Amino acid sequence: MSNPKRICTILALGILLLPSALTAQIRTGAEQLETLVRLVGNKRVTLTVNHTSLCGKVHLADTLIRQGINIVQLFAPEHGIRGKADAGETVRDGKDTRTGIPVVSLYGKNKKPQPDQLSKTDAVVFDLQDVGARFFTYISTLYYVMQACAENGKEVIVLDRPNPCDCVDGPVLDMKYRSFVGMLPIPLLHGCTTGELARMINGEGWLGQGKQCRLTVIPVEGWKHGQPYSLPVKPSPNLPNDLSVALYPSLCPFEGTSVSVGRGTLFPFQVIGSPCLDKCEDKTLDFTFTPRPLPGFDKNPLHEGQTCRGTDLRKTAPPKGLTLQYVLQMYHLHQKAGCGSKFFSRPHWFDLLMGTDQVRRDIIQGKTEDEIRQAWQEKLEAYKEMRKKYLLYEEGSNAL
Repeated sequence: MSNPKRICTILALGILLLPSALTAQIRTGAEQLETLVRLVGNKRVTLTVNHTSLCGKVHLADTLIRQGINIVQLFAPEHGIRGKADAGETVRDGKDTRTGIPVVSLYGKNKKPQPDQLSKTDAVVFDLQDVGARFFTYISTLYYVMQACAENGKEVIVLDRPNPCDCVDGPVLDMKYRSFVGMLPIPLLHGCTTGELARMINGEGWLGQGKQCRLTVIPVEGWKHGQPYSLPVKPSPNLPNDLSVALYPSLCPFEGTSVSVGRGTLFPFQVIGSPCLDKCEDKTLDFTFTPRPLPGFDKNPLHEGQTCRGTDLRKTAPPKGLTLQYVLQMYHLHQKAGCGSKFFSRPHWFDLLMGTDQVRRDIIQGKTEDEIRQAWQEKLEAYKEMRKKYLLYEEGSNAL
């Protein structure tokens, strides 16, 4: 039987070492312009887009305007239409500076399109690059867009893109911990493209009240599950390269702890460290960094101006899909340094990111990674079976 961790390692190595040749053969949904124009040619269109919404090297909004498509408004997710906003920063309504098209924020108080915001729209085109992790908020925006369109009789067209972290692993969301960083009962690494997730949301009845939206997916051409994919543009300000994307699923839960993941440096999600480890004697703590406000990355980083001692993960092999080794290592080092009680500085946020409190409780109880994983295996296997119904792409030889 294949070892999932080994497969994910192969995938991660492929992502880092073989990006250009394989990516060049891929044609995203947005790049199949002839199909999209045929679908929306005579319709009033709202785009749910950001800086990742590229047709070749040109933003989708700019491209469709040149095609004469009637774009009535833009829905803006986290980071905004052009990707300028920090993580967690409120995105405001306004106008797109390049096109003059009205922008409606879906990242602030209003995360779900309201009926009046859909009244002049026939179809909503959704084109955001996901990274395969449940807590990446673009898929939460997808859910709310689909739900609003189902309730208001509007069509949704998803322009699909490959999943760069194409593994199925981690705890399935306990719906008691449902939030904008976890809307759906899926694993931390869901192993789907955005188009496949949209089909799953519809097919599993997750929109509520027995509703489904009218859904069309323009699939990716030339890609299959397990095939490495190097992102042509960073999907969010603090995921600047392929290594950070590969590490993101395993490092993001640190956001619920006192450990910095390198926000406020030029290498976010590639290092881990904390000021409280300054005097801890351990040979693994061979790297220091000092977070500073950085435009284009993070304006208010954790431990700003303080020296963080920890580990430079740029020197190590890519992670094996989801790994708990970094969290466990840093927790034990904090205990050794006498600051273990300060490790889970935001315990509820950690639980929301993991989708359960089981992982945190097991860490505190001293369980190993293998023991922690046992608790989620049954639900994970059930999800894998359900997922098969919604796949649009062949499972390649490297697929999980």
